[in-house]
Amino acid sequence: MSYQHQYVDGTRIHFPIGKVVCIGRNYAEHAKELDNPIPTEPLLFIKPGSCVVALDGGFAIPTERGSVHYEAEISVLIGKPLSNNPSREEVLDAISGFAPGLDLTLRDKQAELKAKGLPWEIAKSFDGACVLAPFVPSCTFADLADIGIRLTINGEVRQDGNSAMMLNPIVPMIQHMAACFSLQAGDVIMTGTPAGVGPLNVGDQLVLELTDVSRFESSVR
Repeated sequence: MSYQHQYVDGTRIHFPIGKVVCIGRNYAEHAKELDNPIPTEPLLFIKPGSCVVALDGGFAIPTERGSVHYEAEISVLIGKPLSNNPSREEVLDAISGFAPGLDLTLRDKQAELKAKGLPWEIAKSFDGACVLAPFVPSCTFADLADIGIRLTINGEVRQDGNSAMMLNPIVPMIQHMAACFSLQAGDVIMTGTPAGVGPLNVGDQLVLELTDVSRFESSVR
């Protein structure tokens, strides 16, 4: 299996993308827009590394499988192993970089699975379901409670959020994840999406940003 390597500070990292650990409903307004209850504890799910594709050069969506929704998220690259209730200092030391990313969802299929009380993997883990931009070094951000994420589609801002709005802040979130299962170098954390999710269409022109830090243009094929 081939893995996509991401950029950190202009160079390629020396380990492959591993699993992608995601948290659902981490922004209250996003939970409300989908008419979902706000979780009382972190709602975790995992995407396989095989679903990761690069934002650069455009990306494809499986239009034959129903509505494909975008969810712009702050993505965190883990550079060192974490497990067994790591301290805040250990988590900060293990974070290698940050990038804007897209958690893509087959929304019709997800609704069908949820109605039956079934897992979401088919809706969340298809090939191309995690779209990642290049990472910037973790030292870029002095305050992890002030990282902006913005998605513009066809010239219209669709999502504009900030890590300050998260129900589960980045470091405690990763501590909780690492207490549930080990994190390895190359794993990526998707930290949840702000309000404004919606369908993608072939031909859409996207701008995905970590606000005032990194900006990337792409398109839907």
